[in-house]
Amino acid sequence: MAEQRPGLMRPFPVTTGVSAPVAAPIQPSVVYAAQTPDALDAQYEGRAEGHTYAREGHPNAAALAARIAAMEGCDAGIVTGSGMAAVAAALMGLLKAGDHVVGSDQLYGRSLRMLREELPRIGVEVSLADATRAEALAAALRPETRMILIETVSNPMLRVADLEGIAARARGVLLAVDNTFTTPRALRPFEHGADIVIHSVTKLLAGHADATLGWVGARDAGLAERMESFAVTLGLTASPFDCWLAERGLLTFELRYDRAEATAAALSDRIEGMPGVTRVLYPGRADHPDGLRAAALLAGRFCNMVTFEIAGGRAAANAFARAAGDAGLPMAPTLGDAGSTLSHPASSSHRGLTPEGRAALGISEGTFRLSVGLEAPEALAGALLRGAEAAAAA
Repeated sequence: MAEQRPGLMRPFPVTTGVSAPVAAPIQPSVVYAAQTPDALDAQYEGRAEGHTYAREGHPNAAALAARIAAMEGCDAGIVTGSGMAAVAAALMGLLKAGDHVVGSDQLYGRSLRMLREELPRIGVEVSLADATRAEALAAALRPETRMILIETVSNPMLRVADLEGIAARARGVLLAVDNTFTTPRALRPFEHGADIVIHSVTKLLAGHADATLGWVGARDAGLAERMESFAVTLGLTASPFDCWLAERGLLTFELRYDRAEATAAALSDRIEGMPGVTRVLYPGRADHPDGLRAAALLAGRFCNMVTFEIAGGRAAANAFARAAGDAGLPMAPTLGDAGSTLSHPASSSHRGLTPEGRAALGISEGTFRLSVGLEAPEALAGALLRGAEAAAAA
């Protein structure tokens, strides 16, 4: 398990006289006054600390960015207005026309759309490859390849990337890793060869489904500066209030993660025996296709996500979602809330793919992804069983 740096769990102090607030303050100001033009020059040139205009940064974003950087083990990162804004800062902030990028073919649906639809519009060529096989991804590299983008554990099929094998074969190509599902509680990709790490802070780090944020950091200061410049220019700005909510959420992050992960592991076994369930995917299970790699790479930490498939197509999926929702387990296109949620990738995260494209990834109309929260395991098992019985009846 990755160790966190000391001092993470308390707010960064803001002194007021001889005392400092225990809770981090919200600072919503859009504009910050400078005493003189020379003082403003000093800020922009990095000779003095301070803020100018909220699009370029503000105290709450700076505090949250520093906390996540400490968790991931890098010097600095930037907070963005969403997880996809963080992906954009890495891809579009660092790539140019004529470059080539290799992405995992198991990426989150919107990340796949950015690779397939948006990057080609600006002249960046894209190839997709199986990130669970380092040799397959390495075979897709070209002389003009500038970046590789993978997820540590993929969304939604929970495949585990061969991170160390890919890093060893990158041959100077930048390796960007989306670490949203595993978080630095389970893995710190910089320690395994990553150059760039990305988070949808909206999910497990903030953890309460009330803040939309992203984070991206780099080992190299020059890369970090270029991504920050791109984010500032395009206005990928995070709200001070959302940053404050996420910083508060980090105070309970370890407790939330550990509880949800333990429940997910137990539920994966319970789901397997439910009516109509044809497949269960959880990286900690012995029957997971990447189970050996997950055990070695993640050192016993596997995430809070369980993906499963039920028989019967869309009619069964509708029945499952309705019955589980009536039992208190809602279906929603999100993850990482303190409460558990179901997701149906075919109608949400991966709806932009053709049925054939989804099938190639292993996603069917009966595929559900469960983001496990803090409820009692028995209550969740009961809701899932009601859903499975309704689907079987349908």
